[in-house]
Amino acid sequence: MKFSQLAVFIEKIEKTSSRLSITHLLAELFNKLKPDEFDKTIYLLQGRVRPMYEPIEFGIGEKNVIRSVAVALHLERKYFETEYKKAGDLGMTVEHFKKQFTSFDEKDLTIVEVYELLDQLAKKSGSGSQEGKINLLAELIRQLDPLSSRYIVRIPIGALRLGFSDMTVLDAYSWMLKKDKSLRPKIEKAYHVRPDLGYIGAVLREKGEKGLSKIHPNVFTPILMMRAERLSSGKEIVEKIGRSAIEPKYDGFRLQAHFKKTKAGKEVRLYSRNLEEVSYMYPDIVEGIKKQAKVNEMIFEGEAIGYDAKRDRFLPFQETSQRKRKYDIEEKAKEIPLKFFTFELLYKDGEDYINKPFTQRRKALVESIHTKGTVAVDTIFVAEETLTDDPEEVEKIFADALAEGLEGIIAKKLEGTYQPGARGSNWIKLKKSYSSKIDDTIDCVVFGYDFGKGKRTGFGIGAFLVGVFDVSRDKYVTIAKIGTGLTDDEWRELKKRSDKYKAKKKPPQYEVDKQMEVDVWVNPSIVVEIRADEVTRSAVHTAGRTMKKTKSGSALEVDTQGYALRFPRLERFRDDKKPDDATSLTELKKFFQSQKK
Repeated sequence: MKFSQLAVFIEKIEKTSSRLSITHLLAELFNKLKPDEFDKTIYLLQGRVRPMYEPIEFGIGEKNVIRSVAVALHLERKYFETEYKKAGDLGMTVEHFKKQFTSFDEKDLTIVEVYELLDQLAKKSGSGSQEGKINLLAELIRQLDPLSSRYIVRIPIGALRLGFSDMTVLDAYSWMLKKDKSLRPKIEKAYHVRPDLGYIGAVLREKGEKGLSKIHPNVFTPILMMRAERLSSGKEIVEKIGRSAIEPKYDGFRLQAHFKKTKAGKEVRLYSRNLEEVSYMYPDIVEGIKKQAKVNEMIFEGEAIGYDAKRDRFLPFQETSQRKRKYDIEEKAKEIPLKFFTFELLYKDGEDYINKPFTQRRKALVESIHTKGTVAVDTIFVAEETLTDDPEEVEKIFADALAEGLEGIIAKKLEGTYQPGARGSNWIKLKKSYSSKIDDTIDCVVFGYDFGKGKRTGFGIGAFLVGVFDVSRDKYVTIAKIGTGLTDDEWRELKKRSDKYKAKKKPPQYEVDKQMEVDVWVNPSIVVEIRADEVTRSAVHTAGRTMKKTKSGSALEVDTQGYALRFPRLERFRDDKKPDDATSLTELKKFFQSQKK
């Protein structure tokens, strides 16, 4: 397919707000692609040249993209910047100038040709790399038609943002093959094991539904992490899953470790909950795995937690979190050493363990890690477990965990499988209970913010709107507008993060009542952990709210009230989570139903 044809599809998607219409447009596009074009097209639609979990970025900022445009179109840079400021959109401004000039030797490049040039651009590094990137992008701009140029300059700066999520793409794959959503659950299950939209799409395009059976764990491809259901007592846990394995719930960084012996040596990669590779941040864990792993290759999970050797105690999350940094890593590693408590095995020496019962996964995990058993000597440990069906013993283990400074406990169903990307009763967590009616925090997506007043005028932000994920409709729905409970530094940090993902208008994935609209919209990117006293009902928040037409049929009115948070406050930023990992509307309803009366 020609890139100019792809640009036409992108324009149609950009102008469409209906999720179903976007799904149909994507399915139509996918059916026109050849298998060798499929993964490349998907990555470009995501504004990338590799899957989200591979740390390959374009490494060219807006200023240098503008330089590329000036070089390509033989324009004075200041003149272009003036016109850009008037238009407010870099892509539209480039398109405007391309239409003015017809002297360029435009070529109808294919998607593959465009992808390969962008891939070269992303790979350039070292001395002179910026000039090389500028010239490559300029070459593309010169050769592409005006509409294609609009989108080619948006891709490297992450401004493509077409308003659909990974879940919409999975729906489109089902429509591509079945003309309906019937295949979505099966595709999603494969995607959770291999979260590479390009790879999944290429398999489906070439082999159809049968290709999904060939998708298994792959070392150095992160698997979407399983999540735990929440219950509030040992009695409820035993009633739910009977005799289970009780493990400590460590309050640190959850990591998925991938290990492989190669001819060049032992290789380890660590991935965070949001699939970001973070190996460079934790060299002590990487070295510990190389020393203690007793297999040829494996994928396993655990929690990294700071350890105070002098006091022989684990550190609270606030101190452990200091290890998450890009600079002075070795120095901080000496100051705050990490211990990695592993609790799940997903793959080992060619064998997939995801669908095996927990008892088998646990046994194989213990056999895979060599430990001397002392915190002072080892870095990697297998989490302790206690097998019980006694509610009182569960409560005692929970109390002991809190006394050690841990977050709580996890109960695991002995015959339960690992469920990538899902929250199910095969894992149940029991965490600290608070005086409020809500026993746990809620992970929310930031929708946008209002300008500050009074003291906060200097911050440029005075309140922010948050919501949760309605999985059934692939929509984000609101539950709170928060204007208090943040420190000055937190307000500044939220403003900085929000402006990085600022949107020109309300993103189509957001469902917001007019009374809750904000001054500045933010694309779904920022996840925050919110604590609140209670979940209440609200007519102005859209989480769980339904609407009906008035008797005249000329307008809509609230039929069923939505859910909202009472006294919400920021607990922390969740950099380890993606927007789709936010608390779901279904979970929020459970919070509401299970509140203490």
